Amino acid sequence: QVQLVESGGGLVQAGGSLRLSCAASGHTFSSYAMGWFRQAPGKEREFVAAISWGGRSTYYADSVRGRFTSSRDNAKNTVYLQMNSLKPEDTAVYYCAAGSRGVVAAQGRYDYWGQGTQVTVSS
Repeated sequence: QVQLVESGGGLVQAGGSLRLSCAASGHTFSSYAMGWFRQAPGKEREFVAAISWGGRSTYYADSVRGRFTSSRDNAKNTVYLQMNSLKPEDTAVYYCAAGSRGVVAAQGRYDYWGQGTQVTVSS
């Protein structure tokens, strides 16, 4: 069992940066790939980024590639999403998720989910 808690969301102007954190409980955190997803108002939840259990492999949605970077510190049971050059269309609730099926975009491949943190980008 893994419990996930996101933090770091907030209000930022377009062009600004935020770093989200996802703290995990459980001693098996380092064995899970981690994903980031987001859901904007009135839209379905979508994939943002994923990182392998060791942090060497990452995968990004086209909409964020080059602007967002995912990293992890297994000693701290924490995964991060550094978001730069933010745009109003990045406004959403951001979720982290843990899965044992590799660095994938499919939501169904993730077993555990956090409650989400709101990111709002003003124009």
